[in-house]
Amino acid sequence: MPQSPAQTHDVVAIGNAIMDVITSCDDAHLTAINATKGGMSLIDPQTAEHLSANLGDHTVVSGGSAANTAAGIASLGGKPRFIGKVGNDALGAHYAKDLLDTGVKFTSIPLQDGPPTGRCLVYVTPDGERTMMTLLGAAQHLSPDDIYEDDIASAQITFLEGYLFDPEEAKRAFAKAAAFAKTHSRKVALTLSDTFCVHNHRDGFEALIQSQVDILFANEAEMKALAQTDDLTAALQHAQSLCPVVVVTRSEQGSVVFDHGATTEIHAVAVPKVVDTTGAGDLYAAGFLYGLARGKPMAECGHIASVAAAEVISHYGARPEVKLDGLLKTPA
Repeated sequence: MPQSPAQTHDVVAIGNAIMDVITSCDDAHLTAINATKGGMSLIDPQTAEHLSANLGDHTVVSGGSAANTAAGIASLGGKPRFIGKVGNDALGAHYAKDLLDTGVKFTSIPLQDGPPTGRCLVYVTPDGERTMMTLLGAAQHLSPDDIYEDDIASAQITFLEGYLFDPEEAKRAFAKAAAFAKTHSRKVALTLSDTFCVHNHRDGFEALIQSQVDILFANEAEMKALAQTDDLTAALQHAQSLCPVVVVTRSEQGSVVFDHGATTEIHAVAVPKVVDTTGAGDLYAAGFLYGLARGKPMAECGHIASVAAAEVISHYGARPEVKLDGLLKTPA
C-alpha cells in the first residue's frame, strides 16, 4: 500500500456545484410553473432563464447538496474539502469565493469550454416545503480528471452526492474516488439524495453501495425505492444487507442509525417553527460525518446531526446562519 498523506481534512465531499437562488411563493405559483411540490425537477437553459426573469425577492448563495454538507462541517469547526465543477464565468467565480469564505477548501479547476455554472431555483412555500428547479450546467461535467489521490487520502471520509450519479464521467469519478479511499483505508459515505435518483440509478447505486460504501444516508422513501418495496421494515433490512452503517432520516420523528446490526434511535431537535426545509438532509449529514470523523459514538453523531438540521430549517436557505459549534450540547 502506498504511504498515505496526513489526514488534514475530516471529509472530502464530491457533488454538484450549484448556485442556489431561493425565493418564497405560494402553492398556486408552483402549479403555474408546472413544479411538483417538494420535488426536484431538471430544467433546460431556456426554462432557467424564463423562471429567473420572473422571480420576486430572492437570495443567491453557493449550494449543491454535498457543498452544503461541507459548509455545515466547517460551521461545526471541522475541516472539509469540496470537489465540484463550475463554469469559467462570473457565477462560477462567485461560487468559489462564497464557498471558500465559509471555510471549505475548494480548488477544482473551472470548466473552460461548455455550459455555464449550474443554478437551482428553490421555491419555498409558507409551510416550509421546498421545491427545486435545477439547471445542472457545468456541474455535470465533473470527470475522473478532477479526482486526485492525495485529496481523497487527506480526508477520513469521502462523501458522495447521489444527485451527481447520472453522467457516465461522474460515475467514473465516484469510482475513482472510492478506490482511492479504500487504498488508503478511508471511509466512503453516500447519500441517495432523492427518490428520482434511486428510480433512475437503482442498480448502479446498489453495486456501488455493496462494493464501496461504508455509510449510507437516506430517508424512508428513498430506502423503499432502493429495495423496490412499500414495506419499510423490508427496505431497512435490504439496506443493511448492502452496507455496514445505514442512517435513516425521518423528519420530525428523528432518525435511526443501524451500525453493524446495532440500532440507535435519535430524537429530532425541536424548533419553534419550520421555515424552510432546504438543506435539512445536507446539514444532518454534516453533523453526522463531523462526529464520526472526530471519533464520536453513534448516538452523539446523531445528536450533532439533529442540532445542525434543526438550525437550518429554522430560517431560509441551506447554510447555517450561526456557528453550529456554538449550539452543540452533546449527550452526557
